[in-house]
Amino acid sequence: MNAPATPSLLCYCRTGFEPELAAELTDHAAEAGLSGYARANRDDGFVLFHATEPDAPLSQAMPWRSLVFARQKMRLIADLAELDPSDRVSPVMEALGGQGRFGDLWMEHPDSDAGKPLSGLARAFGNALRPALRKRGFLTDAVDANRPRLHVCLLAGNHLLLGRSDPNDSAGWPQGIPRLRLHADAPSRSALKLEEALLALLTPRERETLLKPGMRAADLGAAPGGWTWVLTRQHMYVSAIDNGPLQPALHDTGLVDHQRADGFRWQPDRTLDWMVCDMVEQPRRVAERMATWFREGWCRHAIFNLKLPMKKRWQEARSSLDLFAEQADGLATLRARQLYHDREEITVFASAPPR
Repeated sequence: MNAPATPSLLCYCRTGFEPELAAELTDHAAEAGLSGYARANRDDGFVLFHATEPDAPLSQAMPWRSLVFARQKMRLIADLAELDPSDRVSPVMEALGGQGRFGDLWMEHPDSDAGKPLSGLARAFGNALRPALRKRGFLTDAVDANRPRLHVCLLAGNHLLLGRSDPNDSAGWPQGIPRLRLHADAPSRSALKLEEALLALLTPRERETLLKPGMRAADLGAAPGGWTWVLTRQHMYVSAIDNGPLQPALHDTGLVDHQRADGFRWQPDRTLDWMVCDMVEQPRRVAERMATWFREGWCRHAIFNLKLPMKKRWQEARSSLDLFAEQADGLATLRARQLYHDREEITVFASAPPR
């Protein structure tokens, strides 16, 4: 058993973006005055970050909602390697000594080519581990959302990681992935990106108060209408801005005004509740235009995507977000994340201060 000698974080990410997540965690630690180092291998689907000081407040320095490239964040309990496949339960029990009681168990594996074949083993091991944990008092009989979660991440048949997450400071889905299905009526798969953004970037309270029937929104670069469709399902009135065509059924809702115009030039004649944008353009140009919307008071809330280059993606993401925040001239909320349904991009949620 290898329990970390100093505080350590385990974070999941999209495969191929391990260097970006490692750089992000390193920057966050440095800004908090903490020293540490990341362990990351491309295409592993996860990153470990280890502090070098025994009492470093590592998790507090990296709040879940401040992270861009992490799908999930948890404190590492133990790295259990070279396990005997005939008895994986005993080493887990030994590692959990002194860890208290958990309110749920999530059996996981990296979302990677190497990790996906382990899904069957993860389920089988979970069926054996769950009653053993309850018998020893490590796991509540029923799910308790007020207690920490226990994560068991299988890396191989003889290698697993144990993690501990705070339900208030982590993603609310196993592997950090909300399982969404594309609706048969959706004009395009891009609808899943906005649906996930509303789940992942807004709190339940924000979804309740900021998404109301009758609100007015603009979708910049709307065609063929995936994001417009999501907004109409919230019963919003949508100005869909694009020179291209929309799915005809959107016009039948009575909620969509299709305006054939350039999304980078169009502006509303009054303040809108929402603006969304998924245009393919340089991230800094998008950030500048989005900032104009807030600076001029054209919208109260926005969700938009920033397409990233092939190299130095964390640096580009950070500089674009900094540029947006600086030019927006005051924001109440700014969050960004690379969602499961994103690819070479990140999704941003921003809100203006109340007026």
